[in-house]
Amino acid sequence: MQPLRGVLLFVALALCCGPGAAHAADAGAYITLASTTSTQASGFFDYFLPGFRDRTGIEVRVIAVGTGQALKLGENGDADVLLVHDRAGEMKFVRQGYGVDRREVMYNDFILVGPQSDPAGIAGSTDAVDAVGTIAAAGAPFVSRADDSGTHRAELRLWDEARVNVRAVSGTWYKELGAGMGATLNTAAGLGAYTMTDRATWLSFRNRADLVLHTQGDRRLFNQYATILVNPGRHKHVKAAEARAFMDYLVSAEGQRAIGAYRIGGEALFFPNAGGRQ
Repeated sequence: MQPLRGVLLFVALALCCGPGAAHAADAGAYITLASTTSTQASGFFDYFLPGFRDRTGIEVRVIAVGTGQALKLGENGDADVLLVHDRAGEMKFVRQGYGVDRREVMYNDFILVGPQSDPAGIAGSTDAVDAVGTIAAAGAPFVSRADDSGTHRAELRLWDEARVNVRAVSGTWYKELGAGMGATLNTAAGLGAYTMTDRATWLSFRNRADLVLHTQGDRRLFNQYATILVNPGRHKHVKAAEARAFMDYLVSAEGQRAIGAYRIGGEALFFPNAGGRQ
């Protein structure tokens, strides 16, 4: 009778405490999260994920890549859930049936940084399009991630709005790296070049050399993060219940408080703004 009593106890706990308790009882439960390099490089996941694991018993295994690559992993069913930051790409991903239940989670902003000497003269600018246009006119070195990340996509929109064809000048003053944010900042520091970065990675970046923040505050630099469930109707192996538990935690009062409490040097890296699903 002992085994039967054990099964009955498990069922009773699941019914009384809800699906989270059932997941917590599953030894070795995990999900695969495809997310941006900014959330990983900033130390956010090291800070945030233990709270979710303690609450649910579910481990989160992170694949940190650019948003474009994260969306591609979702398309291929190589992740259960995404945390990314390119609204246009996200909405296309959902429209095409690769993802469901998009939820906005948190935001920060992009900034333009460059050498303290500021050869292009953009210091203090709050107009990001004018700033990149000025950099182009001066032929001042600029390092781009060029990795189809959310940051790269946002940067390209600025160049397009400034009517600068950076693809035509690649390899001259405009240098395409094809790397993550940390490596791009390191390269910019080494070359004395400008670059665009998310604020979270900038605050956690230690090898700044003489790089300083030059441009911030433009509404076009707003940087929204959202989570999306990879469509279990398209990929049957997606761990939908566990992934939804993670999404629920991100937008819960507890998760939102944890997001807002994460700071480096007294500065918040992300601002919670869970506002429903799309």
